[in-house]
Amino acid sequence: EVQLQASGGGLVQPGESLRLSCAASGFTFSTYDMRWFRQAPGKGREWVADINTSGESTRYIEAVKGRFTISRDNAKNTVYLQMNSLKPDDTAVYYCSARFPGALKSLYWGQGTLVTVSS
Repeated sequence: EVQLQASGGGLVQPGESLRLSCAASGFTFSTYDMRWFRQAPGKGREWVADINTSGESTRYIEAVKGRFTISRDNAKNTVYLQMNSLKPDDTAVYYCSARFPGALKSLYWGQGTLVTVSS
């Protein structure tokens, strides 16, 4: 059974940091690109960041560049999203997903973890 278990969300104040984790099982993690998406209240889901299979290549949505860092540990089957200098606009449910290299869409999705940035 494929599982993507996201964790690490919570309530923080503007300017603080959080690190999200997503533990994968049930598929060959190291052969998939990994991605983070988010869905803010009342809005559609948007792509946030992705990382290739080796971890050498990363991409980010413009709104989080310089503040968020995606990384992965293939030995632990886990992808991370380090989020610094959080803003209220970052409030959303964050989802991790796995996409086979070259595919247009993610194949596997996690259940999401809520990040709330508020003073």
